[in-house]
Amino acid sequence: MNEDILRYPIGQFNSVPTTSDEERKNYTKEIGDTVPSLRKIVGDFNKDQLQTPYRSGGWTVQQVIHHMADNDINAYLRLKRALTEEEPMASSYRPNLWAELSDYKDTPIEISLVLLEALHHRLIHVIHGLKPADFDRRFNTEVLGWITVDVAIQRFIWHNNHHTSHIQSLAQRMNW
Repeated sequence: MNEDILRYPIGQFNSVPTTSDEERKNYTKEIGDTVPSLRKIVGDFNKDQLQTPYRSGGWTVQQVIHHMADNDINAYLRLKRALTEEEPMASSYRPNLWAELSDYKDTPIEISLVLLEALHHRLIHVIHGLKPADFDRRFNTEVLGWITVDVAIQRFIWHNNHHTSHIQSLAQRMNW
């Protein structure tokens, strides 16, 4: 199978520069669907399946799920800073190094699924409370440069869909 398809099963991120109120209302539905989708896919995975990389040289299913939780924690904090500070510089982290820490190997995925569920619940409440101008607030990142709250939420959703698709496509390829 083509390496690009394995690596980016839903394609690379492309932001929508101008979003409607209706599209923004759909953000919360997409965020809320993440954990149920993951649970549906991995619910019957055994230990060996959780330790299977989604592609050659890629992370295991377990590492991907723990990464999703860590990434969403970081994204949530950057978003809240953008909403409460004037154009903050967002911190970064090194996901490849984090994936090698013992918690990614030793912690059951249920811990990260519960964390994602709680975090997404909080984020949905934040989004519901935003005024239209709040979506234009922005923050700076070392990797992406300036990014608006609107684009940050789009990236958040894309990132979760991206990794959910990694796991789903692996399960389909392996007939799990």
